[in-house]
Amino acid sequence: MIPILLTGLLPVVLLVALGGAVRERLSETAWAGLDRLNFEVLFPALIFAAAASRPIAPASLLVVGPLVWAILTLGLGLGWLARPFGPARFLDFAGGWQTAWRFNTALGFVIVDALPSADLGLYAVAIGLAIPLANIFAVTALSRGEGLAAASALKRVALNPFLLASLAGVAVGVAGVTLPRPVLAPIEMLAGAAIPIALISIGATLRWGALARLDRFSAMIVATKLVALPLAVTLVALALGSRAPIVPVLIVFAALPTASAAHVLAAGFGADRRLAARLIAQSTILSAATLPVWMTVAEAIAR
Repeated sequence: MIPILLTGLLPVVLLVALGGAVRERLSETAWAGLDRLNFEVLFPALIFAAAASRPIAPASLLVVGPLVWAILTLGLGLGWLARPFGPARFLDFAGGWQTAWRFNTALGFVIVDALPSADLGLYAVAIGLAIPLANIFAVTALSRGEGLAAASALKRVALNPFLLASLAGVAVGVAGVTLPRPVLAPIEMLAGAAIPIALISIGATLRWGALARLDRFSAMIVATKLVALPLAVTLVALALGSRAPIVPVLIVFAALPTASAAHVLAAGFGADRRLAARLIAQSTILSAATLPVWMTVAEAIAR
């Protein structure tokens, strides 16, 4: 399992380190422009490609959907408990709060594909259904953090590139449509650039001295994502005596570190991008210790 984690996490850490190394070579305006490009174009392409890349059986929506939505909702609720210890400005809090339920899709594919008991097809369905709700939660919180009226916030949510891309991807997956190669190829090229650029930008934003300091707010948010959510899934599975194929997928899904897209979304709304970057880095690095535990648990339950 350690080689699996190195395969998934080491490139992430190296790209974040590269961002720190080249921070001074670009102006603040240039970094902001990269974040905007990621927000408007690159990450929507990645989200769409992830959701649309595999057919989604309509029947699976009724089983997988409520389960992954329950995990996201639990993350939202537990993350809210950190509100008294977070930034005073709600917009900044919302930028960090979203990391309590968002998930690293790409790392999930690596982990699930390596587990004998986990079904990669079920994971693809799970993320296809989880991405829209995760973005609805995040965009709604950030929109309200901007102080928008309810109607304006609703419009901002409805027109958000992340949400539109995820809904379009799920629609393509459910319809079972295979996009023509000339259409899909440029989308995949854009998607391939999203994560590296986001990680480099995170490294440029991150203040490395702060990474080692887990204050009460960041500890609660990171513990929610890496410990509380997979623990809740495990306890429910044990209580029900379930060995269904979806169980190891859900445990891994719940245990994933947060998404690098959280930094992009926070920057897009004007929230404190340094806080989001720190939480992403802490979550990713600490997951190297927690993911082997949950992978072992997932395999044990599946037997």
